[in-house]
Amino acid sequence: MIDFSLDPQMEELRTRAREFVRDIVVPREHDPRQDRHGPSDELRLELVAQARSAGLLSAHAPVEWGGLGLDHRGRALLLEEAGYSPIGPLALNVQAPDEGNTNLLEKVATPEQKERFLRPLVSGEQRSAFCMTEPDGGAGSDPRLLRTTATPDSRGGYVLNGRKWLITGFPGARFVIVMARTLDDTGRDLGASMFLFDTERAGMTMVGQLNTMDNNSPGGHAIVDFEDVRVGADEVLGEVGRGFRYAQLRLGPARMTHCMRWLGAARRCHDIAVDYARERHAFGKRLGDHEGVGFMLADNEMDLHSSRLLIWQACWLLDQGARAREETSMAKVYCSEALSRVVDRSVQILGGRGITDHTVVERIYRDIRSFRIYDGPSEVHRWALARSIVDEPGGREAGMK
Repeated sequence: MIDFSLDPQMEELRTRAREFVRDIVVPREHDPRQDRHGPSDELRLELVAQARSAGLLSAHAPVEWGGLGLDHRGRALLLEEAGYSPIGPLALNVQAPDEGNTNLLEKVATPEQKERFLRPLVSGEQRSAFCMTEPDGGAGSDPRLLRTTATPDSRGGYVLNGRKWLITGFPGARFVIVMARTLDDTGRDLGASMFLFDTERAGMTMVGQLNTMDNNSPGGHAIVDFEDVRVGADEVLGEVGRGFRYAQLRLGPARMTHCMRWLGAARRCHDIAVDYARERHAFGKRLGDHEGVGFMLADNEMDLHSSRLLIWQACWLLDQGARAREETSMAKVYCSEALSRVVDRSVQILGGRGITDHTVVERIYRDIRSFRIYDGPSEVHRWALARSIVDEPGGREAGMK
């Protein structure tokens, strides 16, 4: 049986995070140091400093590197509270891609790489970028289409060539993790590998910033070219040819933290809609007393509750060390769609106010749409789940053993 109870220490930590986001972060949501490519690093660093003073920084990171060292259930609590504001995850240093990169480095990087890259990432002093997605028929939902190459050079290192796009946070990032198809001296494909190095590298150039619906990550989303970029053998992350395996180590927990953050965002929209339905009168009674609006609020509550249960179930399995690939996929699909419904209904309940910037609902409505695409579109997860149901004896339960 899954234990949903909280010990007093975690309850106190969640309360502190809730109060911090409400009192410190929410009042900064209209700070002018934000544009369509996200909050500025100046604003981010100010918020990080306040969260550090409050003892709320980097819930997901190990204590030895400066984080809170929480398990997946503990992270679920704090990341939901962080997500209550669009800039809350930045303040608590649990925003993608840095959060996912932290987990990857903790599991795969060498001690020297951890000291150089992981420690300043956990402290919030630096940002990072993860370069996998490609345009023009390259890697996306199907990572096997990876076109960026890493070929050996005469110094024992590699030369990277290719183009990446939708690279979140690249402008202003201090280092990158790059996925590339690795070749040996004969041109034989060794599989995908990851490379870890500073952004000040000859041949690596940002050739454009993409204007997207969302604007919650500093730097937005970039197009990056790699033209004869030289990397050393000591800049391989993990082992050559194991890049896809490492990507799965990163993506599984990252899907869950997306769910956690967006649960907080959807809860914020629902709270605003509830307040409006209580105060606004139309046709002789409160808006919330009309059955059509009341039913939407009830559906919101059910979607929020069901999403939270799925998140906690997957987190419990992860904390037990169980294989939870199917559970994280199901949670990602369900939460991305259910929480989007919550935000959409909240806009509808608010009416004209809902499509203005008089509330944060309009901003969250734009931001959350990408959740159904990032870290695997809903359709890809459904396809993978269907394949496991049909192909594996005993269906999905057999795949969990």
